Amino acid sequence: MLLKLHFSLLLFFSVSVVLGSRSSSVEFQYLNVKSNKFDVNDSQLLHTLNFSNGHRLVTGRKSNHTKFKLKLVHRDKLPHIHGQHQGFDERIKRDVKRVATLVRRLSRDDTTTSVVEDNSYKVANFGTGVISGMEEGSGEYFVRIGVGSPPRSQYMVIDSGSDIVWVQCQPCRQCYQQSDPVFNPAESTSYTGVSCGSAICDRLENAGCHSGRCRYEVSYGDGSYTKGTLALETLTIGEVTVRDMAIGCGHTNQGMFIGAAGLLGLGGGSMSFVGQLGGQTGGAFSYCLVSRGIGSTGTLDFGRGAMPVGATWISLVRNPNAPSFYYIGLAGVGVGGIKVPIPEETFQLTEYGTNGVVMDTGTAVTRLPTAAYVAFRDSFTALTSNLPRAPGVSIFDTCYNLNGFESVRVPTVSFYFSDGPVLTLPANNFLIPVDSAGTFCFAFAPSPSGLSIIGNIQQGGIQISFDGANGFVGFGPNIC
Repeated sequence: MLLKLHFSLLLFFSVSVVLGSRSSSVEFQYLNVKSNKFDVNDSQLLHTLNFSNGHRLVTGRKSNHTKFKLKLVHRDKLPHIHGQHQGFDERIKRDVKRVATLVRRLSRDDTTTSVVEDNSYKVANFGTGVISGMEEGSGEYFVRIGVGSPPRSQYMVIDSGSDIVWVQCQPCRQCYQQSDPVFNPAESTSYTGVSCGSAICDRLENAGCHSGRCRYEVSYGDGSYTKGTLALETLTIGEVTVRDMAIGCGHTNQGMFIGAAGLLGLGGGSMSFVGQLGGQTGGAFSYCLVSRGIGSTGTLDFGRGAMPVGATWISLVRNPNAPSFYYIGLAGVGVGGIKVPIPEETFQLTEYGTNGVVMDTGTAVTRLPTAAYVAFRDSFTALTSNLPRAPGVSIFDTCYNLNGFESVRVPTVSFYFSDGPVLTLPANNFLIPVDSAGTFCFAFAPSPSGLSIIGNIQQGGIQISFDGANGFVGFGPNIC
């Protein structure tokens, strides 16, 4: 008989073993429209994990290190830059540019740094608060860290698809507005410029040289960019001090990083924050992004101690052409507990390193190849015919007028992974408000290519962990 494990993603993950076949009845859940939270109905909100052929579920990684976590920071405390606030339309425009950039980068070998490994940076486990950047117009997430000695507190955008750490620096020839004073390296006793002939400079793909100092340049798909000098600097994460971190000191910057001082790259490359931490963390980190309508803060933790016991783990998929990105094996999508009939090869990485499925914190809306998206959407609309429709909004073609509703009954939406697990999303991770008039839209869109991207709206509120050394990504066991 088929072995099945069940857990809920509402208030907790509850794991139990039952025998028998999966019910063919349609699964529904409730979206609380006014508060954009769940109405809990345990009998209808079970999440199913199917395993066969002796597949082993990895339920966490033991660690001798102590997990360290900072006090959470409320997103409302991020100082608002007057005149820089952007609405829904601007955020979606930026998201479209982000996706276009990923499609360009992942359709060829176009990484921004080399893959030279260096495990010289050793630190203990530590953590920091993560706050939503959507209200500040960046569409990203921020952490608060200290830069330099003495440490100067700065807000940094986190990005799982980037491989460099950088901050805006004085003297600033061109800088955008940020919440904190621009970092001045002349006031830091730990700042050291990197010479052109150093091994660290060689690790940058777009390195240059000026007056004997290593120069860097990073461009982003939305037109944002940063240019400056590469340096070794001390970063302070809560009570943990990380010395000699290679960072970009940006003297010429432009872009959509409103409020943030710079960017903390969490990609899989050697120059990212995760890569530079090296053997002590083993590429292990965990985040819980702000869940829309449920909470105001999340967490970002690094190290073995951050790996939760009881999580459901699936394998990372390696793409030699894009080692910085986190690919996963997606076998399909489901609506109402029923798998949508989409060929599994639609989501597979090709031998040329194209297509596949990337998890990305910088993309808001999940993208699926057009044919897969249409089948997925049609399955959803077939089970929501009782809800009043609204005109499409921006990139969303499936919207509903929920004005006046307290809550609505909607079918479950799930990701089927190649390893066996099925991840059923909270309702507010796929039906989101897009205006103040009660319009909610199905938060998925077609991809302009064969690449699929799991965005941060769908990841919101779920504890997600990356174990780079062992090649796993984990979900749960708790929501934010």
